[in-house]
Amino acid sequence: MNAPRLALILALVAGPALAAPAIQPGYWESTNRLLSPIRQTSTEKRCITPAEVDKFMAGPSNRHYACTYPTKVIAGGVITLKGSCVSKKGQKVAVKGAGRYTPTSFTLTADVATEFFGLDIQGRASTEAHRIGDICPQPAAPQSATVPPAPAASPAPTPATPTPALPALASPPAGR
Repeated sequence: MNAPRLALILALVAGPALAAPAIQPGYWESTNRLLSPIRQTSTEKRCITPAEVDKFMAGPSNRHYACTYPTKVIAGGVITLKGSCVSKKGQKVAVKGAGRYTPTSFTLTADVATEFFGLDIQGRASTEAHRIGDICPQPAAPQSATVPPAPAASPAPTPATPTPALPALASPPAGR
């Protein structure tokens, strides 16, 4: 299994941790680590609105994977997950995770297993997240596609005494 696939699975597993009723909406920062079979780390900041907390409680889902967790316990500061995710192409990944949370932080470690070209592949990933603010930053305004105005024209020259035209000097080429 390649690193992006495992990182995506980690992100899917982290979704339910955000869904715990005890977490607070706001601006969050999370560090996702792929611990095996290869090492990879990424950090992201994201806004979690009150409406999104409920969405996360329903379970993670995105355009690449659909996940179900027959075992999903998020209570008393403890997270326990066991289930599977299936890609649109039918690739199935078993997921088992455990962690802890508070209203402003959570940690989660997940073991994943899949088959890739007939080989059993296992991996481990973790997420550490904390709330960094009550208010999310405003998204950057998109730049318009308008054409910038043309530069201002130079002012017209002031009238002056015309320079007399120089007569054309015709001389034969050298050596003739």
